[in-house]
Amino acid sequence: MSGRRGRGARAAAGFVLPFLALFALCYLAPVCYAVWTSLRRTVRTGPLGLGRQHEVFAGLANYGRALADDRFLAGFGRVLLFGAVQIPLMTALATVLALLLDSAAARWVPFFRGAFFLPYGVPGVIASILWGFLYVPGLSPLVRIAQAVGWDVDFLSRGSVLWALANIVTWQFTGYTMLVLIAQLKSVPGELYEAARIDGASGWQVARHIKLPLIRPALVLTTVFSIIGTLQLFAEPMVLRPLTSSIDSGYTPNLHAYSEAFVGGNAHRAAAEAVLLALVACAASFGFLRLVGGRGRQP
Repeated sequence: MSGRRGRGARAAAGFVLPFLALFALCYLAPVCYAVWTSLRRTVRTGPLGLGRQHEVFAGLANYGRALADDRFLAGFGRVLLFGAVQIPLMTALATVLALLLDSAAARWVPFFRGAFFLPYGVPGVIASILWGFLYVPGLSPLVRIAQAVGWDVDFLSRGSVLWALANIVTWQFTGYTMLVLIAQLKSVPGELYEAARIDGASGWQVARHIKLPLIRPALVLTTVFSIIGTLQLFAEPMVLRPLTSSIDSGYTPNLHAYSEAFVGGNAHRAAAEAVLLALVACAASFGFLRLVGGRGRQP
């Protein structure tokens, strides 16, 4: 009996240990290294600091400098405003598309499902380049059409470029969100729809009182993904930055940390900013889960 238990324990360890090794190597080790780097600073010796350099313990000094940087904090405010507008808009659009494709009257469902999902297969950098051509005055047919009807528009101006970025993200991720919601809709038992139809419920009433409440877990999941993705906004402003002066090196927190590390050569402060960004993403995600969890338990 004990021999059988021992073989079972070794078999379980054989399945679990590879995962734990990869998890420690690919997740825990980079996080620990980032935290360690954020607590260090480089000291240069010799005349005018041209001598040897070595690292010393700096405590929370890098965090203090990051939190005192107005451009870094402004980047946080910018992505939070971005998320407050873009996430509800994209989630509502994806929900409407999912409900339409799941309705009994829907036609050509595989075609439209694939067409809506197609932008998700386009890499973020390529999507930003494509939309960049549609934003640049002199190249963009959208700008020419707007000017033809008397609307002087500049998608890359300081007041518009944030929403130009939001448009790229919405275009790219609405189909992915829609597909997650459709998968949740397909798991709803058909007997519920049949009972609703027997009771005389309309299509809107079925969507309002059956489908939407039952896809709530998928809505929560995709919203959390969107919150994390919004705070990590990087590729889109990085690609559009050469096209406009409205995007600087601190436009988003991720862009600011990248500039500190690879342009300013201050890896320690960049690590501190990355850790702060991760903490904010965790706080926002768990705060949202706590908010919707509390509402879900209300009678």
